[in-house]
Amino acid sequence: MSETVLEVRDLEAGYEPGVPIVRGASITVAKGEIVVVLGPNGAGKSSFIKAIAGLVPITRGTVFLDGRDITAAPAHTMVRLGLAFVPQTENIFPLMSVEDNLRVACGILERREIPGRIEEMYAAFPDLVRQRRTAAGNLSGGQRQMLAVARALIVHPKVLVLDEPSAGLSPKFVSMVFEMLADIRKSGVTILLVEQNAKAALAIGDRAYVLVEGKDRHEGIASELWNDPVVAELYLGQRPLKSEGGSAA
Repeated sequence: MSETVLEVRDLEAGYEPGVPIVRGASITVAKGEIVVVLGPNGAGKSSFIKAIAGLVPITRGTVFLDGRDITAAPAHTMVRLGLAFVPQTENIFPLMSVEDNLRVACGILERREIPGRIEEMYAAFPDLVRQRRTAAGNLSGGQRQMLAVARALIVHPKVLVLDEPSAGLSPKFVSMVFEMLADIRKSGVTILLVEQNAKAALAIGDRAYVLVEGKDRHEGIASELWNDPVVAELYLGQRPLKSEGGSAA
C-alpha cells in the first residue's frame, strides 16, 4: 500500500467563528500522487486547501503531514515542515525580477545551495531563463504560473498544494500548466490541487475528491470520474437518468 504523506481528518474551518465554510472534509494523499479537489462554485474548495496551508482558521479536525500533526502550525512555518502552497493570485512579486523572486524563495536553504538550486529551476522551467532579469509583472500569465510553482519547488517540498493553477489562462497556457504539473509529479513531488477545469485536472490526476457544501461527498480514480453520474449530480447539479429514454428525476 502506498505511503500516505498528507491526511486530513474531519476538517472544519472558516473565517468567522461559528460560520464554517469547510464542514468536516477528509482526504488522504499518497506519496507521489496527484490528487484533485473538485466541486461547484462555493463548495469551499479554496478554503479547504488554505486551511491545510495554515491560512484559514481550523476549528475542528486534524491535518497530518508525513504522520506529523501540523493542524496548529502557523502558515509561515509550513515550508519548513515540507508543505509548499501556491495561491491563485498574488503568488509572485511583480516588481522584482524573475531571478530575485527565486532568490527570495530560498530563505530556508543554506547559502551555498542557493545558486545551484536556482539553476535547477531554470533547467526545469526553460521559459524563465531568458526572462531572468525581467520584472515578474511583465511575464505572460503562463510564465507567471511557472515562476510561482518554481518558487514553491525550490525548497524541496514534500507536498505541493495549488489553488486553481489554470485560472485566467488561455487554452495554450492551460495545457502548458497541466503538462508542467505532470512532469513535476514524475520527479517525485506529491501534488494536491483545487481546480475548476475538471476535465484537464482529471486527465493528469491519480485520484479526485468532490467537495459539496464544505464536505467531501464523493471520491474515486481520476480517470473514471469524468463520466461518473454521481460527479455530474454533485458537481454540475445534474440528476442521473433512471432509465434509457427517461427524464431526470
